[in-house]
Amino acid sequence: MSDVRLGATDLTVGYRRRAVLSDINVTLHAGELACLIGANGIGKSTLMRTLARAQPRLAGRIELRGRPIADLSPRELAAELAIVLTDRVAVGQLHGYDLVALGRAPHTGWFGRLDDTDRRVIEQALDTTNAGHLADRPVSELSDGERQRLMIARALAQQPSVLLLDEPTAFLDVAARLELIKLLLSLTHEHGLAVLMSTHDVEHMLRHADSVWLITPEHDLISGAPEEIGLAGHLQRLLNDAAVVDPRTGTLTWGSRHSATAGITAPHDCPADLLSWTARAVERAGYRVGDGEADVTVEVRSSGGWRVGSRELGSLAALVAFLRTGA
Repeated sequence: MSDVRLGATDLTVGYRRRAVLSDINVTLHAGELACLIGANGIGKSTLMRTLARAQPRLAGRIELRGRPIADLSPRELAAELAIVLTDRVAVGQLHGYDLVALGRAPHTGWFGRLDDTDRRVIEQALDTTNAGHLADRPVSELSDGERQRLMIARALAQQPSVLLLDEPTAFLDVAARLELIKLLLSLTHEHGLAVLMSTHDVEHMLRHADSVWLITPEHDLISGAPEEIGLAGHLQRLLNDAAVVDPRTGTLTWGSRHSATAGITAPHDCPADLLSWTARAVERAGYRVGDGEADVTVEVRSSGGWRVGSRELGSLAALVAFLRTGA
């Protein structure tokens, strides 16, 4: 990655004379999905707002595509950078289409009239975010998740080169979260957009982010690949021993997990997904699944169910309960 879209040098952010974060030096490149993580109240939203020029920086320099962001006119800035915050926006009686159409403001004339190109971009933004069914509905009647989808569509309608998202999955259900991650991966890796999103979803971050901007408890900002952040121990410090990251799977575990080992045997024609879900259940019960000598052996029965020693178990829930309690 060499196309730097957004960069900060010796940046200090905060409010009036109270600095929240200092000495920030980071870059965001074309085609990059970066995740900003840190504890609540540590300054993630403040940094986002400052990078978008929604609040003044206290010191340092911010550049957008090589130009000082302070030198850009509001229209120039809006044509290059879009931001979606968690704040609930007052939309009056606007319908979904009208809200998304506001994203074309940097590209329309003095009177804000939409031409055929604008309408195509709006339709594409609605389609990309799977929000077409919301176009004719009053925004005031939509759920928080539906509003969030439209706000992201509005940002895409700006056709920016940089997109900043402050906790975009906060109000989305599981399916919508997965759709959003898929969308962001497409926008970055296939279309070259530079995206920075703040998130508390560590597992999704480890799986999908190209880079991580981590704010430490000492209010330092450290950036690097997810694996580098994990290897250096920064991620574990952020979790504060509340959980442990599995480097192989990117999942979080906690408590006394993996205090014993378990082996799993199965018929040769055992479906792969049944074997995988069985292994996950055994791990959830507190065992490390592996080859070789094991403390307990779980047998997947060809006739259905599972057996541990002489105990027959008819469901994965029963298997987990037995492994945890022996009863």
